Amino acid sequence: MKKRYPLDPDNPDATQAVESALLQGLEPLAPSPAQRSGIRTRIFRRIHASIATEAERITIRSEQGIWRTLNPGVRAKTLDAIHRTFILDLAPGASLPMHRHHEDEECIVLRGTASLGALTVSAGDYHLARSGSRHGKISSATGALLYLHGIPVGHTAEIARDLLTALLPGEGRELLTIRAQDGIWSELTPGVSSKPLFETTQAHSALVRLDASTSWPMDQAHLSRDEECLLLEGDAFIGDTLLRHGDWQLAPAGTQTLPITSDHGALLFVRSGLDRITAK
Repeated sequence: MKKRYPLDPDNPDATQAVESALLQGLEPLAPSPAQRSGIRTRIFRRIHASIATEAERITIRSEQGIWRTLNPGVRAKTLDAIHRTFILDLAPGASLPMHRHHEDEECIVLRGTASLGALTVSAGDYHLARSGSRHGKISSATGALLYLHGIPVGHTAEIARDLLTALLPGEGRELLTIRAQDGIWSELTPGVSSKPLFETTQAHSALVRLDASTSWPMDQAHLSRDEECLLLEGDAFIGDTLLRHGDWQLAPAGTQTLPITSDHGALLFVRSGLDRITAK
């Protein structure tokens, strides 16, 4: 039972005992047929409204999806083919060859450690490879699970292009890495803060942290751009949908905004319109 108003504010430890004694003295009260019908109608109205509101959202659980093998010990799972968003799983000792990027690629380490050429990234780290930059061999001694946005998995001609152009001289544009413990957090609302990662004219990537028993209210009626959320730590409700570690959700542009709430605290990666995840 949620105790918003303690029965004995001078002795809150006695609240449970007092409530239990009072409840034991109450006689069960059966609702009338009209009351039962009204309760049933309200419950189903709420269920139908929830289904209609969230029908356009796509949710992929951490254990869901189809994996495809890219290299021995390397497999990928598609989250969003249109926006080229994937989960990459590297077995211990597995690797991918050197390649050059022809679009911005964002990476978050979900588990383990990985070597991106001479750079080593660990769980919670964010890495950005700008269009035109070159990566050395990607490998993992321990095994790693990575979120990737902006890679041409499934596009054979583009993958061949990325491999061949990696042989050309020049490292290209500078790579960016933000460690899990680095960056500046700004308060969005009480109990909710964000850490910016990457910004373009079209979207903004950030980490959003919710304290326990907090909610992130939304000011807009509908999303102006596609929004994706990846749950990194804890658990959170987006509307009525519960997300746990590794769960991902895409809300297309035009979708009604929904509050994000957390009972125990949560850390999310969010790609969205700029005004959604920056401090006012």
